[in-house]
Amino acid sequence: MAKTATRSTPREFRAEARFQRTSPQKAKLVLDLIKGLRVEQARNTVAFSTKRIAPVVLKALDSAIANARYLSEEQGLDVDVDDLYVKSAVANEGPRLKRIRPAPMGRAFRYQRRLAHIIVTVAEKRPGSSASETASGSGRAAGKGTRPSGKSAR
Repeated sequence: MAKTATRSTPREFRAEARFQRTSPQKAKLVLDLIKGLRVEQARNTVAFSTKRIAPVVLKALDSAIANARYLSEEQGLDVDVDDLYVKSAVANEGPRLKRIRPAPMGRAFRYQRRLAHIIVTVAEKRPGSSASETASGSGRAAGKGTRPSGKSAR
């Protein structure tokens, strides 16, 4: 009975990369690329990204996948790594490092070095939810396709 209860709710596995020396805004550029993708496709996307934070994001993604493998073996869960997708990928702001830059006439300008906490969450894709997502995705694509044609008709 307990196995069916855990099977009905998909498990989430997360990994964090804290205190990374980049601004959250720059990290979000890479994280937005992988949200909602399957794990293998997300790994390929990040691996070929040219951003400096991409290896850190790849490491966090690999860690979340490893957490899924480990917990599925440890707790006896039936988690298929091929069915995992990136449920959420966020970059929260960490503490700021206050620094001083010399300025003309003996003055000093203060500036702040931003740090980011990167959190990647992967979950198992339900077989029934993929059909509903495809239907909603095709509805959005159809909505986007109609707008430019209305402009060109003028």
